[in-house]
Amino acid sequence: MNARDLANRLRARFGELVSEPTEFRGEWTVRLNEAERVVDVCEYAKQTLGFDFLLDITSLDNYGEDPRWTVVYELYGLAHRSHLRLKLNVSEELSELPTISGVWRTADWHEREIYDLMGIRFRGHPDLRRIIMWEGYPYFPLRKDFPLAGKPTALPDLAFTETAPLEGGPFVTTPGGKDAIEREPRARTPEG
Repeated sequence: MNARDLANRLRARFGELVSEPTEFRGEWTVRLNEAERVVDVCEYAKQTLGFDFLLDITSLDNYGEDPRWTVVYELYGLAHRSHLRLKLNVSEELSELPTISGVWRTADWHEREIYDLMGIRFRGHPDLRRIIMWEGYPYFPLRKDFPLAGKPTALPDLAFTETAPLEGGPFVTTPGGKDAIEREPRARTPEG
């Protein structure tokens, strides 16, 4: 059974909740139309369809559009060697999803990273706290409205007391520099 057949079985089971499968460059994707049912869909994908490996969960910021975010679940079945992508739109007003860490334990860290860097919360998560940025950091640095040059912070005794985290931004490179240090992407000042 291939990914297309499995995606069609998912659609047959959940009907209008799951979109028609679409193919791009040999990869199959379905969209979920209701955020609250993501756990049911994932449990069925794992238990019945054999997608026993959660490769990744990522999020996209569609800044300026509604819904604001897209959460993407990358599934793989070790036995049938099929890959399936589930996409779910999340509005800025909702900005919360049920956790799927009860389906795949590896979702724990993926969901924490999405919360930490994008600000999407996962209801029912066993340990939803920052995983990269420090506790108390007031921003979500992967959002498109977060400036590339960083934001000044008034938080004393933390890693940054001025503009954080890319002082001076934006990143540029110097092509063909004489050494690796000169070619390294970094925030450039007018002097160099």
